[in-house]
Amino acid sequence: MVTALRSRAAVRAALIGVYALAAELTRALAMRTPEAAVPALVLGGVALMLLGFAFPVGQLGLGVTRLPVRIVGGLALGVVLLLPAAARSGAAPLLPAGLALAAIAVSIGEEIAFRGALYAALEGIGGAPVAIVGSTLLWTLAHALSHPPMFLGAVAAAGLLLALWRWACRDLVAPIIGHVIADVAL
Repeated sequence: MVTALRSRAAVRAALIGVYALAAELTRALAMRTPEAAVPALVLGGVALMLLGFAFPVGQLGLGVTRLPVRIVGGLALGVVLLLPAAARSGAAPLLPAGLALAAIAVSIGEEIAFRGALYAALEGIGGAPVAIVGSTLLWTLAHALSHPPMFLGAVAAAGLLLALWRWACRDLVAPIIGHVIADVAL
């Protein structure tokens, strides 16, 4: 019985991971056409958000309990995620203002997909260590589809930080806020 449940959990986690990577690949390919960039980002973010329906809100780490703490935590995560850019000489926002809505959609979608649904599925297989490492690795792989290789170390570090927050606080609200801040500012 336990083996069957674990097998079902593994299949569920694999399907979520494949779906998330396929959504990210589709978005990355669509963005190669300049006029498709904004729609691709928005639709890609929405496609990733759909994974949130695979789990109850509480299991995703979403909710309004302790909301002030979650918001402050999200602001702190956003600041930490922006530190590498702040240290860069001549650091200035690189994101055109017209892409802000698209960046917000992708940020929310990626958090729901990777630190929400995928994390919850992986946690059901092997607990927090598997969820933290697995969601961070797939998150980094997803970004390898659309970012230069030299950027992937920072992506992995950000993913690990957000996954550790998800584990330590059982919260997805702060990672969403921190990711939105970082994506809109960069």
